Amino acid sequence: MTTTDTPVRLLRLLSLLQTPRDWPGSEIAERLHVSRRTVRRDIDRLRDLGYPVQATMGADGGYRLVAGKAMPPLLLDDEEAVAIAVGLRAGAGHAVEGIEEASVRALAKLEQVLPSRLRRQVSSLQAATIPLTSGDGATIDPHTLTAIAGAATGQERLRFAYRSRDGSASKRLVEPYRLVSTGRRWYLVAYDLDREAWRTFRVDRVSEPFPTAARFTPRALPSGGAAEFIRHSLGGFQSGYRVVATFQAPAEFVAARLPASLGTPEPIDADSCRLQTMATDSREWLAVRLALVDCEFKVHEPQDLVDCLADLGGRISRAVTPTADPVDPETSVGPDNSAAEWKEPTGQH
Repeated sequence: MTTTDTPVRLLRLLSLLQTPRDWPGSEIAERLHVSRRTVRRDIDRLRDLGYPVQATMGADGGYRLVAGKAMPPLLLDDEEAVAIAVGLRAGAGHAVEGIEEASVRALAKLEQVLPSRLRRQVSSLQAATIPLTSGDGATIDPHTLTAIAGAATGQERLRFAYRSRDGSASKRLVEPYRLVSTGRRWYLVAYDLDREAWRTFRVDRVSEPFPTAARFTPRALPSGGAAEFIRHSLGGFQSGYRVVATFQAPAEFVAARLPASLGTPEPIDADSCRLQTMATDSREWLAVRLALVDCEFKVHEPQDLVDCLADLGGRISRAVTPTADPVDPETSVGPDNSAAEWKEPTGQH
């Protein structure tokens, strides 16, 4: 049957071209039940819409979709949409440092247009999956992240329930500005309409997010941007502490290996730099994170972080130092930490 509906035919053609291969004009015409002349006209229409369709040489000729100057809209089948949504949820959950915020924005766009049956598939897969890339950050429902991201992108006022640090509950009405990931936690920077002030909210304490459909014009955020606002806010908490450290490596090298939430190291010279920042994470986590920079460094303050590094270094050193007393195989320790008598194996070989 001939496909006479041009928009439907263009969508089918685009779906074919997004499969990475050369498509001979004759094969496209056969699949769409149209003439080769119609195929050529439809290819020109796609090019006018910004899709970079390249013609290939040959006896029959052919077409393929290539990389262009901008990202064109994509057509995804059900399995592809589910796979991408699950992957984006993993990215939003800090699986890959540096792409968390982009993952949430993309996930919000995708889930907005997913049919309900595919949303159920994504949720089922997420519920049945246990990620190995876990940290000690709080768990967040991806729906909460996407609801906040959608409201911020659409400049839509947001209502939600919030639990503060002392456990008290409240209802908030805000103008969401930006989501910020510190690598272990998500924060929302928003203008609180009831308190008439900018506020920082930990997203793991947010529940029942509800976009109100009421639009707003974004206000001017205090200088420094959302990330700097988060750092300043966290620095005001009693649980925050000042960290000063020097590294025997260029500032660019160190900055690329530290979470953005710790700030930017300042160069001392071409081969060393200094980091002064406010931290709210545990001393143990920060000690490990600093050691992973892969260069010589020294922590100057606080003293309890210095002590934590000394304890950590001692444990690591003892872990790789041979013990004086070798393990006696006849009194090896069993899984329950009790001594187990060793016996000669008697099974068949």
